[in-house]
Amino acid sequence: MRFHIISAAVLCAATGALVGCDPDTTGHARPDSTPTASATPATPATEAKETTDDKPTEAERKAVPDFVGMGLQSAQDAAQAAGFYALTSHDALGRDRLQVFDRNWKVCGQNYGAGKTIPTSTRLDFAAVKLAESCPAKDEKAPEAAQGTMPDFGGKSVKAARAALDPSTSLTVNDASGSDRWILVESNWKVCTQSPSTGTALEGQPVTLNAVKFDETCP
Repeated sequence: MRFHIISAAVLCAATGALVGCDPDTTGHARPDSTPTASATPATPATEAKETTDDKPTEAERKAVPDFVGMGLQSAQDAAQAAGFYALTSHDALGRDRLQVFDRNWKVCGQNYGAGKTIPTSTRLDFAAVKLAESCPAKDEKAPEAAQGTMPDFGGKSVKAARAALDPSTSLTVNDASGSDRWILVESNWKVCTQSPSTGTALEGQPVTLNAVKFDETCP
């Protein structure tokens, strides 16, 4: 027994400089030992907590600026600067033309009057015409979709008339001037006469439109 104790002491002395030696053989830490890690869980640097920011709030409300007379692109930029990002536009002449190059269009009207206070999430709709055109006395929106009866397409663009009919409708468009010209850009042509007549029940029958260009007079 003495031999084993001496051997252990010698071994401890030899390795003590590297790993240290604790003669306590009970398996418990000595009272004066310093723990290498705390048993208490570390506290996060930031703790999640409820704040009023997590609760839904009423949409912000602002007064609508006056956009009439501005170029369409400038109006859109001004609307966004004011906090309105839901924007759309339409052809104020009712021809159903697309505003592809906004800088070539100007604003004639807006769906919410200047100064009206509305939520900033509200969609603003600009009625616009091309720069060289005059604003109409009133917003000439494209005709609404046909609801079982033939709408009145007189003076409307062929494109708008086509869009109002059911997509399955068999449609023929003729040059009303008798020149037999090709009607390529339908938004540049206006309807003079139509068949069937306004108010006729639409039951799948073919539709015929006779049209001239917008700068021409119907015969």
